[in-house]
Amino acid sequence: MSDLRRSLALHLGLLALLFALQFVLPAYHHGNLARIMVLAGFAMGYNIMFGYTGLLSLGHALFFAAGMYGMGLSVQHLDAAPLPALIAGLLAGALVSAALGLLALRTAGVAFMIVKLMFAQAGYLTVLYFGDWTRGDEGFVIQQAQRVMAGIGLSAPTARYFAALALFALCLAVTLWLVHTPFGRVLIAIRENEERARMLGYDVFAHKLAAVVLSGTMSAAAGAAYGLLFGYVGATFASVQYSIFPLLWVLLGGAGTVIGPFIGTLFMFYLIDLSSGLTTAYMLIAGVALVLLTLFAPQGLAGELRNRLWRGLP
Repeated sequence: MSDLRRSLALHLGLLALLFALQFVLPAYHHGNLARIMVLAGFAMGYNIMFGYTGLLSLGHALFFAAGMYGMGLSVQHLDAAPLPALIAGLLAGALVSAALGLLALRTAGVAFMIVKLMFAQAGYLTVLYFGDWTRGDEGFVIQQAQRVMAGIGLSAPTARYFAALALFALCLAVTLWLVHTPFGRVLIAIRENEERARMLGYDVFAHKLAAVVLSGTMSAAAGAAYGLLFGYVGATFASVQYSIFPLLWVLLGGAGTVIGPFIGTLFMFYLIDLSSGLTTAYMLIAGVALVLLTLFAPQGLAGELRNRLWRGLP
């Protein structure tokens, strides 16, 4: 079997498994898995920029929050229906990522990371400053009656789960498409040796900008979906914490792998969930696990799978 067919079988099998779990999971884990699938979409957006293009970012919460607030403010202040509100969130993410890419890509390396962090903090402070509209740290709730699309209430557990699965499947398909296209291969070439890619005649700036916009738009889609499916929009999602999370998820799962962001998000979510039930120092347990994984699986969980068992894993 070719690597492409094996890859399709693996990822379609994952989607089939997630579909089947909807019918057997207890309510608590059912809700958790829906949340994980949306956050995995956020991580996959980050992976396009970091894992495939080599652009380390500590400001991705700005894109997630742009999508969330683009959607949430449309519903809250314009009485928009869910679909137009989601489109508003996507447009907000695309515009913010394009503007930020044009500015931040004038720098490189550590400077790029710092510039992204500064813009993300500016976005967080903007949310707090316009508290009359955004409700600041308190945030605001999107009522169940406002979360009905085509007669289907997205607050219902089953509808919410399938909506999260649809978003996850779309993000997975986009990432799989990316890694098998010439554009995606150029991004990998830039990650490996930017100067050589430039010498071969590729427009490195344009490819990087396209990667930032695609990454930011995918992360914004996850933010808009999160606010709509779980009914809350708040400034916490624009904080530095939500810029660090996708980096951890991608590193744990395997940067530059399609399935890695989902594995990392699932692992980190349940590590914190289970350890918090044992002790109030649950972040210490999470930190020790992260150190051990960094030492013994530096390529991440999916990266180790690729190194040891399947060299062709995308």
